[in-house]
Amino acid sequence: MFLTCMETVTKELVSWMRGHESSVFSISVHASGKYAITTSSDTAQLWDLDTFQRKRKLNIRQSVGIQKVFFLPLSNTILSCFKDNSIFAWECDTLFCKYQLPAPPESSSILYKVFAVTRDGRILAAGGKSNHLHLWCLEARQLFRIIQMPTKVRAIRHLEFLPDSFDAGSNQVLGVLSQDGIMRFINIQTCKLLFEIGSLDQGISSSVISPHGRYIASIMENGSLNVYSVQALTQEINKPPLPLVKVIEDLPKKKLSSSDLKMKVTSGRVQQPAKPRGSKIQTRILKQDLTGDFESKKNELPDGLNKKRLQILLKGYGEYPTKYRMFIWRSLLQLPENHTAFSSLIDKGTHVTFLNLQKKYPIKSRKLLRVLQRTLSALAHWSVIFSDTPYLPLLAFPFVKLFQNNQLICFEVIATLIINWCQHWFEYFPNPPINILSMIENVLAFHDKELLRHFIDHDITSQLYAWPLLETVFSEVLTREEWLKLFDNIFSNHPSFLLMTVVAYNICSRVPLLNCNLKDDFEFFFHHRNNLDINVVIRQVYHLMETTPTDIHPDSMLNVFVALTKGQYPVFNQYPKFIVDYQTQERERIRNDELDYLRERQTVEDMQAEVDQQRVEDEAWYQKQELLRKAEETRREMLLQEEEKIIQQRQRLAAVKRELQVKEMHLQDAARRRFLKLQQDQQEMELRRLDDEIGRKVYMRDREIAATARDLEMRQLELESQKRLYEKNLTENQAAVAKEMRADADAHRRKVDLEEHMFHKLIEAGETQSQKTQKVIKENLAKAEQACLNTDWQIQSLHKQKCDDLQRNKCYQEVAKLLRENRRKEIEILNAMVEQEAKKWKEAEGKEFCLRSAKKASALSDASRKWFLKQEINAAVEHAENPCHKEEPRFQNEQEDASCLPRTSHLNDSSEMHPSTQISLNRRAVEWDTTEQNLIQKVRNLRQRLTAQARHRCQTPHLLAA
Repeated sequence: MFLTCMETVTKELVSWMRGHESSVFSISVHASGKYAITTSSDTAQLWDLDTFQRKRKLNIRQSVGIQKVFFLPLSNTILSCFKDNSIFAWECDTLFCKYQLPAPPESSSILYKVFAVTRDGRILAAGGKSNHLHLWCLEARQLFRIIQMPTKVRAIRHLEFLPDSFDAGSNQVLGVLSQDGIMRFINIQTCKLLFEIGSLDQGISSSVISPHGRYIASIMENGSLNVYSVQALTQEINKPPLPLVKVIEDLPKKKLSSSDLKMKVTSGRVQQPAKPRGSKIQTRILKQDLTGDFESKKNELPDGLNKKRLQILLKGYGEYPTKYRMFIWRSLLQLPENHTAFSSLIDKGTHVTFLNLQKKYPIKSRKLLRVLQRTLSALAHWSVIFSDTPYLPLLAFPFVKLFQNNQLICFEVIATLIINWCQHWFEYFPNPPINILSMIENVLAFHDKELLRHFIDHDITSQLYAWPLLETVFSEVLTREEWLKLFDNIFSNHPSFLLMTVVAYNICSRVPLLNCNLKDDFEFFFHHRNNLDINVVIRQVYHLMETTPTDIHPDSMLNVFVALTKGQYPVFNQYPKFIVDYQTQERERIRNDELDYLRERQTVEDMQAEVDQQRVEDEAWYQKQELLRKAEETRREMLLQEEEKIIQQRQRLAAVKRELQVKEMHLQDAARRRFLKLQQDQQEMELRRLDDEIGRKVYMRDREIAATARDLEMRQLELESQKRLYEKNLTENQAAVAKEMRADADAHRRKVDLEEHMFHKLIEAGETQSQKTQKVIKENLAKAEQACLNTDWQIQSLHKQKCDDLQRNKCYQEVAKLLRENRRKEIEILNAMVEQEAKKWKEAEGKEFCLRSAKKASALSDASRKWFLKQEINAAVEHAENPCHKEEPRFQNEQEDASCLPRTSHLNDSSEMHPSTQISLNRRAVEWDTTEQNLIQKVRNLRQRLTAQARHRCQTPHLLAA
């Protein structure tokens, strides 16, 4: 991975910086712009931006990652935050560890992900995947506050303090961007929510605040860019501080009373009216002079400030508060802040005069150099005189260094300074302002004639003791604090105050100046810092302002303060235009002549270079040809020597080759003998191995034969025991069947006896009937007896079938015994036997069903005969009672009834069955016989196969033995 540094104005690549192996996610630049820190997940590197070289590298263990490394604002301290919540502070120059922040309490411990520091570098805010914020005091090095965000906040994605123009860097408002895309701004002291931006529908992805806290730029989750005005979001932020002095204004149409004007005056600040309480408080009654006029509006400044009151404050304290100095300067100078006009000047780019500014003024900080170059270019584009002013960089440099983070304010401060405090400086351009220097000399002559006489005696003019101080605005002879204190007074007074300061500086330094006799000493004195109290100088300036006569006082010759116009900057033409134009034309002519001369010189140089190059090439060609000829001769000699060496080497190689061939033949012969011996050994080993294998197999065969014989004996015993068990079960089944048959025979005999008894009663009752009636009765009785005989025959056939089933079952058992003797076919034969057995049981069930049907038919036949006998007996009784009754119709009815009843008997009497019924019964009988014959044939075939297998197994041991 590498970093690129680009020039923002020319958009050119400045340098490459390599060294990171993973992606860089954080870049922090030192306040001076000299150093930068780049951070990746595994390392942090410190770079020198002047040379773009890596200065130091922070290496860590893989188990502890880097969260963020950055510079503290306005300090020389580096803060490194790791993923295990450890925070270290390092000295930038020596990289010495200054301190480590202690671990937060376990009850509120969170994994830090994001950090923010106030502009003064005193407070560190840290957050992570929690709704808690930790505020660390870096001076006390301890956690002083934990802020709990609303319950909607579950994680914090970004933290940034909102800059304030009046808090001197101790920012009080913190922006917190949470996981819901809403950025909430809270006051870290009161813990109050001031305002928020973003919503659940339009969440914020990332956000950044402008350096002065006026605008907030946010990238939304939908890709849009929103810019928010902080002034529009809240009126409580960026308000100027309350004035130290308040004016009690008149209240028209209302009579004033003393109680309405009572104020508590504490610490020199006017408070709001207050009512006295229980304890007595000393108060001053401020009564308004109703007849007085308001102060002149010329002393009124923007933002509620008053110039006279500021001057009184300045005389009392000697300087403005550091916290409010920039704000007071902006109010005193009444800067318009013309953003559009300044942008148009910046957009014109770098002026051609200042393109090589770094060569004349080699500033160490590249950032400061770029800001100075832009500011000078903007001044040159504003007025052409400034492009030819040689001392302009010296004049502007202290203001550029002071306002390097706000180029607009810097430009307007310098422009205001030039318009007001540099009046008449350009009337004698390009010479120093003789008129201004004459004013200074006149004032010095009035207040210190001895010093002026000393300057004259040593040929020291005002261009040596006054002009160096003016063109550098005292930046070379004063420190930063002294310079700021001086310009607090310069900006608060008349423009002549700057000229009086030059006189006062010389008067306060009269002792060392009177001791100087050489011109070089005077030059050194006015270009270097001296041991001089600036407060004494400022008091001397005020004294000179008051005691200088009007005729020589500079304020009579300088105009009063005039602020820059709003919207567009005023035209600056207070210089001799013809001289500037003449110089511009002359400079342009000289530039063109120089360009022509340079072009001609370049052409001559190019031609001379071509001639020289051609001459050098020719000489080189001749030298190369000579070298090639010598090299060729040398190579030929070397080639002849090499050929002789090759011939000798070939002879030696032939002799060596012959020796090698002889050795190779000997080695091949030895290898062949070794190979034959190895083959013989291997064959012998193979024979021994085969003998061992034969012996082992014979031994295993004997063991298997013995085991097989024992298994056959055990199998034979098991089969015999199973055979006896099956015979026992068969006997028990036959006894049960015989018992059942005897029971059926007894029942049949009792039934026959009952029928014969009933029949005898019928005979006895029908003796009186006619012969024809007796014949019919006998025929019907014969039919009934025939039906009984048929039923008995069927029952006997059913019993016979049961016996056959028992025999078949016994046969199956014998077959099963034989099947168990064969291990390989055991599963197949068992499945076949189960299948056959199931079929037979189904057949037995069918015959059982037929038996039950026959029994039902027999029962119905019995009922029919009983009913028939009962009807006959009833008919006989009726005939006996009424012998004259006709018998023909009844007999016909009896025949009809008889034709309806013998359905069951038809089943038993095949001679009188229906033809279709008889065919179906015959077909079933044939199918049963065919099935039985097939099954018997299958059993015979299976028995033959088992017998053949048993014989084969009996013969196998003999074969193995053979």
